[in-house]
Amino acid sequence: MNSKINLLKKEISKIIVGQEDLINSLLIGLISGGHILVEGVPGLAKTTAINALSKALGLDFHRIQFTPDLLPSDIVGTEVYNQKDAIFSIRKGPVFTNLLLADEINRAPAKVQSALLEVMQEKQITISDNTFKLDEPFLVMATENPVEQEGTYRLPEAQLDRFMMKVLVDYNTPEEEFEIVNRVAKDGFEKIEQVASVDDILFLKEQLNLVHVDDEIQRYMINIIFATRDPKKYGIDELDGKIEFGASPRASIDIYKASRAMALLRGKDFVTPLDVAKVVHGVLRHRIVLSYQAEASGLNSDKIIKQIIHAIKIP
Repeated sequence: MNSKINLLKKEISKIIVGQEDLINSLLIGLISGGHILVEGVPGLAKTTAINALSKALGLDFHRIQFTPDLLPSDIVGTEVYNQKDAIFSIRKGPVFTNLLLADEINRAPAKVQSALLEVMQEKQITISDNTFKLDEPFLVMATENPVEQEGTYRLPEAQLDRFMMKVLVDYNTPEEEFEIVNRVAKDGFEKIEQVASVDDILFLKEQLNLVHVDDEIQRYMINIIFATRDPKKYGIDELDGKIEFGASPRASIDIYKASRAMALLRGKDFVTPLDVAKVVHGVLRHRIVLSYQAEASGLNSDKIIKQIIHAIKIP
């Protein structure tokens, strides 16, 4: 089955140069039923990546541009009265899809964000008296623009916790950008062909349950999570007072699921500490609330996670 994953990555690489973390995170979310939050400046192929994934899998894809005047009904849908037939009918919103891009999620007010996050959690939508189950697979990729903060609404920690992983998308290397310009200058990007299907993704979901996680590896994951809550207990005295709130129990579940999915992407049927290391930043960076002391000393979530990883004994 790893050949299907390699085929998918090869197809996506026709129009996406580099950005391996983003592609892996999307596949992890798709396989393990999680959702991905992406932060990066405009123009780094965030939209293109999820669109390419939908084409390579033959999945439905919708995009919502979040704006301050957006309403919850613009996302989930609404009940519409038909005057001619004198009946109410359901008009489904763009969330009825397999892959949903919530572009600049922090541009819409809390009520709209909550409507989407409820759908993400429940995987179902209620419109009037009707409840609809969403088709599998269902993945939300939400983006945040870290540069333009005017007219944005901060995502509360409880809502951030609903995302399995947060990916930071940076600029390409000079070599990668040279390749991008080269492709555009010549014939443009190649057309994406469908190389897998919904059945392949559902099969990968089944395979995920067969990936073995040793008890020692699981304790290693739990120790990392608990070290974000009480670093002094784990001998990381320099982080004492730097973390306001550590990761939630949902982080323990997500690091477990993401590590298994990473092992599957790497063609393994068991999880190693390397798999944990590859996903730990994505799973934890949006779940650690720093104290004022930490921010004043120039610390960020990624630096704290790095210190914790160095301090916790690898099994």
